[in-house]
Amino acid sequence: MRSPNFADAPLGLLDHHPNELRARHCHDDAFVAVVLEGGYQEAGDEGRFDVRPGDALIHHPFESHLDRVEAKGARVLVLGLPAELAATSHVRGRVGDPDALVRIAARDPRAAAAAFAEQFVATPVAALDWPDLLARDLCGHAPVRLGEWAERTGVRAETLSRGFRAAYGCTPKAFRADARARAALAAIRVGGEPLSDIAHRLHFTDQAHMTHAVARLSGATPGAWRRMVPDVKSIQDMADLGV
Repeated sequence: MRSPNFADAPLGLLDHHPNELRARHCHDDAFVAVVLEGGYQEAGDEGRFDVRPGDALIHHPFESHLDRVEAKGARVLVLGLPAELAATSHVRGRVGDPDALVRIAARDPRAAAAAFAEQFVATPVAALDWPDLLARDLCGHAPVRLGEWAERTGVRAETLSRGFRAAYGCTPKAFRADARARAALAAIRVGGEPLSDIAHRLHFTDQAHMTHAVARLSGATPGAWRRMVPDVKSIQDMADLGV
């Protein structure tokens, strides 16, 4: 069963109310958000970012985040993620002319997404505080022992979970579970690697554990996702035939 914390990201202009807090939620579709007015802080699977007019955030499928809007509110242009950036590891950047994107989007959202790809320039991502360092480590493949992490970084163990939840809207355990499920789904959709090997590599208890995690995140089992992956040999055969 898919997580209940899913939210739509309708294309077009989106207004956030002053001081609005959008609790952690997940989007199953990829999209980009271009800030036009105001600002907000987004804390998600890729880190925590303070964004202002001209900033842009890229969201890949099944990523989760929360939003804390500033006192003056915010206006955002939501576009589909252009194919040119579908595999990018960059999640934050700037665009040179956001108003032009608005004008293009009013006529042709696809053309606006293409124009975004041409304008987008990635910017460095820096951790704001220790919760961001922990989030980065939780996204790694190796298990994180929170007690050892707290001792190594000088964070009080009794405040670790509370402080992380205040920043990211979930516990470190839940954040790690989502990150591991996304990593599994990404590997499954590429195709080829046996499901049992993916489960072992990502430190799931077993393949059944991975199946439950992926289904909870995405609403479909690993087997169902694997069946959606085009057969590489079939694609090559079609290319050889000029299809």
